[in-house]
Order: sequence, then structure tokens, then C-alpha cells
Amino acid sequence: MELLKAAYINEMIKILKRKKLSVLMVLSFLFVLGSTIGVYLLNNLSGIRITGSSEFSIMVLSILVYSLFPLFAIFLCVDMFAGEFADLTIKLTLTGPASRFKVFLSKILTAATLIIGSLYFVMIISIIASIIINKDMPNLLRIFVSYTMAFMPIFVFSLVVILISNIAKGTTSAFMFSIFMFLLLNGLSLVFPQIRSFLFTSNFDWYRLVLGSYINFSKILRVLLILLGYCIMLIVGSSYLFERKDI
Repeated sequence: MELLKAAYINEMIKILKRKKLSVLMVLSFLFVLGSTIGVYLLNNLSGIRITGSSEFSIMVLSILVYSLFPLFAIFLCVDMFAGEFADLTIKLTLTGPASRFKVFLSKILTAATLIIGSLYFVMIISIIASIIINKDMPNLLRIFVSYTMAFMPIFVFSLVVILISNIAKGTTSAFMFSIFMFLLLNGLSLVFPQIRSFLFTSNFDWYRLVLGSYINFSKILRVLLILLGYCIMLIVGSSYLFERKDI
């Protein structure tokens, strides 16, 4: 356990020293700022009310969950896996006392931490923006549950990227194939609606299941089990490939 904790801290330090996290925070802040200005102007100058107190944060999430967050997951996971194998920095990590599986698990935990952290960062600034726009307090519990639920499908997608990164020979191929896979899965859900419920990309907005007046707990449980199934299969597959990948 101590070795896993040390490996996790080491991975977090490596990622925090890089610029990708800062870029995400800046882009997220700029997007929320731009949306705040746009909604404020429409609400106060044109008389058109775009969002309510809670809807602004949900609107921001509904856009970023299909754009900035998946892109961040791609950059993050490709860099942690394909990037480190490409520039051979992984060699120093693997020569340490932690086993390959613990190194792999520490990277998974790092990805999960940064994804949920980025979601909560956007949640906080969107809540502040919502208070500025609407001049009243939004439904914090509703927003918190929505952003927390959004974590699962994005994390599943990050596991897909990790699997691809352990197969690909370099960072460019891993990045391009991850983008292609994201677009392909979203396209399949549109072309073949009968399989839509089994594709995790169609559940990026599953947090909407708790936003209505009626909450379908059986459907929420079904989607959760599907996402957990994806997690188990992808972690097992990626771990197998990581254990056998040559430096």
C-alpha cells in the first residue's frame, strides 16, 4: 500500500509540473467567462432569459462534457502512457521498488483524480458565474450530483485512451486514434440508435436522469452497471498490455 501511495504521489507531481492541467483550467475559465458574459447580456439587454439559477452550471457541463473534458482525458492519458514510453521516462519509474501493476494503478488513480478535480473546478466557477448572472443561489445539490455523475463516462473514455496508448507505437498515433474512436462511438450511437444505450459515449449526459421531476432509479442503476462493466474490462485489458509492453 505504501508503494502504491508513493507511486501515486510521484505521478501527481509529474503531471502537476506539466502545462496541460494549467491549460485546461485557463480554457475552462475562459469558456465559463465567455458564457457568463453572453448569458448576462441576453438576460439583461435583450430581455431573453436563457438560463435559471441552476441551469447555467448544467448548460456549461452539457457543452464541456462532449468537448473539453474528453480532450483533456486524451492529452492526459496519452502523455502518461504513450508519451512516457516514447521518451523513455517510464524506465526510471519502472526501475523503482513499485511493481508494474502498482505503477499502472497509480496512473489510473492519477487520471481519475485529475478528471474529477477538473469537473469540480468548472462546477465551482460556473456556480459563481450563475450567482452573478441570476443574483440568487442555485440548487447546489442538484449541480453537485450532476457534475459527480459526469465523472463516470469520462473516466471510462480515459480508460479507452489508456488501452489505445498501450497498443499504439507513439503519441501521435495514440492521440489520433483516440480522437477517431471518440467520433466513431458517437457516430455509431446516432446511426444505430438500437445500440445507443450500450455505448458509454451516449451516456456522457446521463446526469440528466436526476434533473427531472421523476427520477428513474432503475435506469440509473442499469447505466451505472454498464459503465462499471466497461471499467473492469478496460482496466484488465490495459493492465495486461502494460505488463507486457517493452521499453
